[in-house]
Amino acid sequence: MDLPIRPRRNRKSPGLRALARETLLSPGDFVLPLFLHDVEADEAIESMPGCTRWSLEGIVKEAGEALAVGVPAVVLFPAIDDSLKTKRGEESFNPGGLVQRAIRALKSAYPELVVMTDVALDPYNIDGHDGILEGGEILNDETVEILCQQAVSQAEAGADIIAPSDMMDGRVAALRGALDTAGYQKVSICSYTAKYASAYYGPFRGALGTAPKSGDKKSYQMDPSNRREALRELLLDEDEGADIVMVKPAGAYLDIISDVREHTTLPVAAYQVSGEYLMIKSASAGGWINEESVMMESLIAIKRAGADMILTYFAKDAARLLGR
Repeated sequence: MDLPIRPRRNRKSPGLRALARETLLSPGDFVLPLFLHDVEADEAIESMPGCTRWSLEGIVKEAGEALAVGVPAVVLFPAIDDSLKTKRGEESFNPGGLVQRAIRALKSAYPELVVMTDVALDPYNIDGHDGILEGGEILNDETVEILCQQAVSQAEAGADIIAPSDMMDGRVAALRGALDTAGYQKVSICSYTAKYASAYYGPFRGALGTAPKSGDKKSYQMDPSNRREALRELLLDEDEGADIVMVKPAGAYLDIISDVREHTTLPVAAYQVSGEYLMIKSASAGGWINEESVMMESLIAIKRAGADMILTYFAKDAARLLGR
């Protein structure tokens, strides 16, 4: 065959493939989600093999191991005792609460570690919703008032980034105002800009016991059918003062990540959620796929779509692999 153009020339050796590679992953791309509970013993999570509900001592050790392999950041998700849950989730802004104590312990042990926190009420209220539920409706503005108290409390404890995952309208502007008024102008906001009402969250809710007691989250999380709506949320978050914007889930929403990347100059985060993680783990356990290869391919796809940072339960494993 007389072919002047042969793309395979750039694939013929490992060295050439490395030189021509368009998308590169590094441990610095990852944020490790960590579950914690107010118990002295660490506990394996049945719904998420390889993940743990950490004690305060355990979470400090785990974060240190992540930092040692190059993962610069963690994000905290608490399993709160039922006795502390209320209708309005007041425990979320308790200065001596579980998350606040964990932040202080982590920043004391590793000042250079970037600590991100979740801002939402589902771990703290008796209804399992991200906001205050009354008469079958999630109250937007009343919820935002509580979220502001939660965010300031986390900032006081030393959080570097607060990440509102609630999807209430106007919460980014309110949080920015509350943080600035309290003197925390340097605390960043990573907004869950496009958080979809996804079926991929099941294992996570099992890990924390945060499934809604009634109804669902479709009145505030986004419809999986919608694409353009993500850009509307993006424009609002930018105008309200977000520092980082996020798409969740990641794997089934690569088009949304790409759209957001194309329309913003802000850093873009993407969350590889529990269902994505468990599918890879389960298929690997069944012998149907190679876990390392599929793990890395899934993360490369998220990065290739446009994510600057990836929240993933594979963070430590992927960082170790990249460090070989």
